[in-house]
Amino acid sequence: MMHKTSSLSELGFDAGDASSGFFRAVADGCPLTPTSSSAPHRRLTKVSVIGAGNVGMAIAQTILTQNLADEIALVDALPDKLRGEALDLQHAAAFLPRVRIVSGTDAAVTKNSDLVVVTAGARQIPGETRLNLLQRNVALYRKIVPPVAEHSPDALLLVVSNPVDVLTYVAWKLSGFPASRVIGSGTNLDSSRFRFLVAEHLDVSAQDVQAYMVGEHGDSSVAIWSSISVGGMPALKSLRDSHRSFDEAALEGIRRAVVGGAYEVIGLKGYTSWAIGYSVASLAASLLRDQRRVHPVSVLAAGFHGISDGHEVFLSLPARLGRAGVLGVAEMDLTEAEAAQLRRSAKTLWENCQLLGL
Repeated sequence: MMHKTSSLSELGFDAGDASSGFFRAVADGCPLTPTSSSAPHRRLTKVSVIGAGNVGMAIAQTILTQNLADEIALVDALPDKLRGEALDLQHAAAFLPRVRIVSGTDAAVTKNSDLVVVTAGARQIPGETRLNLLQRNVALYRKIVPPVAEHSPDALLLVVSNPVDVLTYVAWKLSGFPASRVIGSGTNLDSSRFRFLVAEHLDVSAQDVQAYMVGEHGDSSVAIWSSISVGGMPALKSLRDSHRSFDEAALEGIRRAVVGGAYEVIGLKGYTSWAIGYSVASLAASLLRDQRRVHPVSVLAAGFHGISDGHEVFLSLPARLGRAGVLGVAEMDLTEAEAAQLRRSAKTLWENCQLLGL
């Protein structure tokens, strides 16, 4: 009877820590040693969402319907709206997985969370400078993050508020958590928009397209064209061979369309909600279920791609996510132009972070 091989180690490959050839730990993160599958896990999973606005409620609703938590805590500064949102979800109990929904204006309701998602943020006032907006957000985060960290010292912290890269840095500093447990939603959604555009053009499922946007979540995000693959096959050369119009100007036009996707939605309906809800739910699934999936999220990028070790800046890079948070960052092969653009974004972000006095 033929023996069936169940792993590469049976074929003579050293299992060891094979993933270390693909991923590198963030500067202040956990080591890349695999966790034991026999380690005890707490049965109940609690997710807290700070901010019950359009984005926060889309995230809570998506996490709820995807059965990612046994308890969801909602926190907001407006008690009546918060109570109404919680009741609206509770009234759907007969149609949903059994989940306990609690709410409150105090961070105590988040106690013992496994994952805390922060969507709260100050909105820009017309004519307000970017720096003043940042300083108002820092003041808000000083009220939110330390109490949340105190009530859930072992939680994973996922920042969604914009500007997400700078506020992820702020949350890291204020929480005192290791960098591996503080993550920004970053360009996870930008990359989904990128994949959607390529998939629509090629008439395939977006799930069969791999394409990354990295760097700052915003106008300077970097499209990694060399990363595009469809069904595992590199796609850029085929696109260029079949479309003479796929020159540098066309590629930049596509990048701008990806970046402008959110602005288009906001212009049409006034805000974005559903796409970011699904994006964050995908991150929550990877983290809480220890799926080890790779997502382009905002992580501590010091030491990657020529970014100075002394620049404690957060920006998006493909990261392997699991129950311990960021388990490693993929060592991408970037062109010099892509790496230079990434370093420029890092420099700008670091200059903004230094102005905050944290």
